[in-house]
Amino acid sequence: MGEAPSVGTMVFILGDQLSHSISSLEVFDPDTDVILMCEVMDEATYVRHHKKKVAFIFSAMRHFAQELQDKGFRVRYVTIDDPRNTGSFDGELRRAIADLSPTRIRLTEPGEWRVLEIIDRCQSSLGTPIEVIDDSRFICSRSEFADWAAGRKDLVMEFFYREMRRKTGLLMQGDQPVGGRWNFDAENRKPARPDMFRAERCAIENDAITREVIELVGKLFPDNFGELHDFRFAVSSKDASLIADDFVDVHLAEFGATQDAMLSGDPILNHSLLSFYINVGLVDPLDVCRRAERAYFEGNAPLNAVEGFIRQIIGWREYMRGIYWLKMPEYGDANFFGNTRPLPDFYWTGMTDMNCVATVVGETRSNAYAHHIQRLMVTGNFALIAGVDPKQVHQWYLEVYADAYEWVEMPNVIGMSQFADGGIVGTKPYAASGNYISRMSDYCDGCGFNVKERTGPAACPFNHLYWDFLSRNRSLLAGNRRLARQYATWDRMDGAVRRDIVKTAARFLAALHGY
Repeated sequence: MGEAPSVGTMVFILGDQLSHSISSLEVFDPDTDVILMCEVMDEATYVRHHKKKVAFIFSAMRHFAQELQDKGFRVRYVTIDDPRNTGSFDGELRRAIADLSPTRIRLTEPGEWRVLEIIDRCQSSLGTPIEVIDDSRFICSRSEFADWAAGRKDLVMEFFYREMRRKTGLLMQGDQPVGGRWNFDAENRKPARPDMFRAERCAIENDAITREVIELVGKLFPDNFGELHDFRFAVSSKDASLIADDFVDVHLAEFGATQDAMLSGDPILNHSLLSFYINVGLVDPLDVCRRAERAYFEGNAPLNAVEGFIRQIIGWREYMRGIYWLKMPEYGDANFFGNTRPLPDFYWTGMTDMNCVATVVGETRSNAYAHHIQRLMVTGNFALIAGVDPKQVHQWYLEVYADAYEWVEMPNVIGMSQFADGGIVGTKPYAASGNYISRMSDYCDGCGFNVKERTGPAACPFNHLYWDFLSRNRSLLAGNRRLARQYATWDRMDGAVRRDIVKTAARFLAALHGY
């Protein structure tokens, strides 16, 4: 795409910075400056990404580059199959500098620690100055979060969320929350029902660019996890905005109450499906929150649904980014319980008699998506109570979900899902028996295990593993007030029952990799 023999500023735009308002473009001079975008093998292979994740990002990048060109920007775009492609960010920066001789390089700060390390190394070796500027798409800057966290004994998300509500003014009346409460989560826990209302989704047609990318990804990454057929992602800002409008106008009203529900045959329910587009830059997070707020004030969606949606974005999402940058690089190695068990093969194959796990893995393979409760309380919960190495769990989530970038995925997995950070993110481990899954889903119907049994070969593994998890980690968790009731229940059990639970768990775990 368009090049010039020499330029002023070369703006380097990464694959998750596909926003026309990205800070690196704010002072772009179309007469002298040029944009560099590149698909590189290093980024496509540092983990074995789901095929649809790779196709989504590459297609979105190509559409964004085309949109920029249509607006009159000069774009140097390097495709992954370009024979001159060096396969790395630093290699493509060097090649672009040699070809274009820019006076400086500007980029919005990378979202991931490892990419920032690459840029830092380039700072001292390229010979061309690099300016790294804040990412204004986030409400809370990294330095602002660090200031908020300084001196606090506990970094409770709820308190941070309230600060973001005050800062944005979302659902606020003066200094007080609309409805008199900050959080309506207690009203958002209804279980699944087959007759739940689920309106038809907005359909996106694949164009020639996307079809070309899908074919290319199939050739270059044939052995990666996941399926490529039935690709439904929006890959342009226009289509992503249509998805956002469709959610707010049609699905938001039903989103809240059943957002924790799980239903066989429907992985979407009334979820927004916006995390892909927000995290890659195609949808502005604050803008979609304001659209949701407007739906409440106009009487088109209830407060519990709108507050729950807004909390996920300006609360949880911003908080995850803050924790990531505050605690890196050590955070990725956290392992509070010292878990070392390898990730079971069925996380890739879906071949297990546990219907809940098989269902979620199968839907993940098909869609590169699962909603937050499926991730937290099925695949994450099992890995936690089975004692799987949290770093392997983290890598799996990073690979298989199209919305997974390390800054948001790692603290969600290491902190919330696996409690590997010892309580920085969560106040207790999100461990649960099969009763939770039975209550919130229809997965237990027809399962190969009996959710009402705790011991014996037919017992639901979540039951005996849950109590075994509490037993074997008592020295680490006994002081947690939120687990006092569970430990009291364990202590009231007959000694023979407790021993049988531990034996059943041990037998199951010993055979785990034979599944």
